[in-house]
Amino acid sequence: MVFDILLAIILSIYVASTFYSLKFLYEYNRRKGVENETAIYYNRKFVHIFAGGITALFMPFFSSYWVPFLASIILTVVTYISHKKGSKLYWFQNKRDYNDVNFCIMWGFSIFLLWAFLGDEYKWIAIIPALFMSFGDGVTGLIRNMVFKKRSKHPIGNVFMAFVCIPLGFGFGSLCGIAIGGAIAGLIASIVELFEIGPIDDNIFITIFSSIFILIFIFLPIN
Repeated sequence: MVFDILLAIILSIYVASTFYSLKFLYEYNRRKGVENETAIYYNRKFVHIFAGGITALFMPFFSSYWVPFLASIILTVVTYISHKKGSKLYWFQNKRDYNDVNFCIMWGFSIFLLWAFLGDEYKWIAIIPALFMSFGDGVTGLIRNMVFKKRSKHPIGNVFMAFVCIPLGFGFGSLCGIAIGGAIAGLIASIVELFEIGPIDDNIFITIFSSIFILIFIFLPIN
């Protein structure tokens, strides 16, 4: 438990540092003439990769899923309150949506539910949907932003997401004997990222659908 608390403190400092260091990137881009929403979108995807993705890689080192789960709940509350108080984290929050809040809660819930349901033996599998959402969707957004200079759902992003997610799924899936299943889950995540239905954004679709396919390949003899 002492190790868990120390690791949680270190990662919390790292995440907070990531959040606030991106403020300087936002201000730099704005000085360079980058439009406000474009600068925000760049930062949001860097949050995905560096705050969400890097920290997800450390989750299996915890002895229990409770500490990372509670940390994600705290981040969910922090980002939600920031929106309610007028986007205090304005350099990566868009006033028109709560996608960053969805990211925090789905990141935590996907790891928590898979780890709790499958057990410690599969804790490296439990982080796969969070990795898809963090690294895969992060790269997707950066590519689209560089090409179109705005937030879009162009399929070119999904192609690059597949390049990231399929190897991620294969590699981490191979740790528990579902390499092909992990790769297919990565492909599915890359496809469903295209969709958003009202407040149900791509973060929700990515984690739910990839989790379902991971469970299918674990419990059915089709790998």
